[in-house]
Amino acid sequence: MKWVTRERPKVDRVACPWLIKRFVDAQAQFLYVPGDQVLAVAEREQAIPFDVPGVELGHHGEECSFDAIIRKYNLTDPALQRLALIVRGADTAAKDLTPESRGLEAIAEGFRLVYQDDQEQLEHELPVYAALYAYCRQRSEGAS
Repeated sequence: MKWVTRERPKVDRVACPWLIKRFVDAQAQFLYVPGDQVLAVAEREQAIPFDVPGVELGHHGEECSFDAIIRKYNLTDPALQRLALIVRGADTAAKDLTPESRGLEAIAEGFRLVYQDDQEQLEHELPVYAALYAYCRQRSEGAS
């Protein structure tokens, strides 16, 4: 399946592809396009739009697109719930939601500055979310 979002990804637009590939659609392909073209590209490519205003898999209230994907696909893993808080804090105005959120925001911005090609950025940044998920799993298991 194809998924489409705005170009020049920040936190949510890399965290969501990691989540989708790991838990929803292992064969997912991601398209990054100008924001004003996301819905047209979604229709033309039969792609699922995410992290744009007015779509199901976007920001709603205080939650970000990562939260919307967790909810839509009924992902109940406690480590994902913990990771969702980190991502939400990094991607929204709630920067102090978790101790890790501000650090994730800085790392994501660093990747954005290093890579001008969105696909290259995605490829190199995905391991950050795998590492954070491992961290969250360890924290969740320790809390049990």
